[in-house]
Amino acid sequence: MKIETLRNRKARSWKQNSGFLLFAFRFSLIALLLASCSNDIEKVRAFNRRDMPRQVLDGAAVTRSEYGNLQLELRAPEIRIYDSPEHLTVYPRGVEMTFFEDGRAAKAFVKADSAISKDDRDLMEAYGNVVVIDYHSGDTTYLHNIVWNTADGRLWSDTTVRSVNGHRVTYGDGFDSDDRLENLHIVRQRGTIEIND
Repeated sequence: MKIETLRNRKARSWKQNSGFLLFAFRFSLIALLLASCSNDIEKVRAFNRRDMPRQVLDGAAVTRSEYGNLQLELRAPEIRIYDSPEHLTVYPRGVEMTFFEDGRAAKAFVKADSAISKDDRDLMEAYGNVVVIDYHSGDTTYLHNIVWNTADGRLWSDTTVRSVNGHRVTYGDGFDSDDRLENLHIVRQRGTIEIND
């Protein structure tokens, strides 16, 4: 009988203590939440919302069409859209753009390590290991950066350029073209090398 009475006492004391423990846990949680909130005006001012993107897209694919004809397909692992004084769209982990002709056949391809689109000014700048491929002419052009003025429909660069077409390699100090890559030319050509097998 003594053993059962001892068990009953332990059960009653556990029930009494569990109520106290639950009260202590709730009180501690509320105290922690109240202590962690702050309305310090200096901390609020230090938080600058303009440094944060309004929207972040992962694994994005964006298409542009006109009258139902596909013109452009843009792919990027990450796109960040900012509402700073200048509306910016940033492609920090690279971008690939495919330009289409008559909505069917791919005409050209542009790839870069990163890019920034200044939406208010209709400019897109691509940086780092830029590759431009013109599927019609067979030219592959390598640049450090390229600028695309979407309003004027013009692509240009003022950096070192290397263009490869079959066995011919052309070097220059700039690049200029329309955004359909129909009037592409290398500015200030420094030389052309013919490579024979």
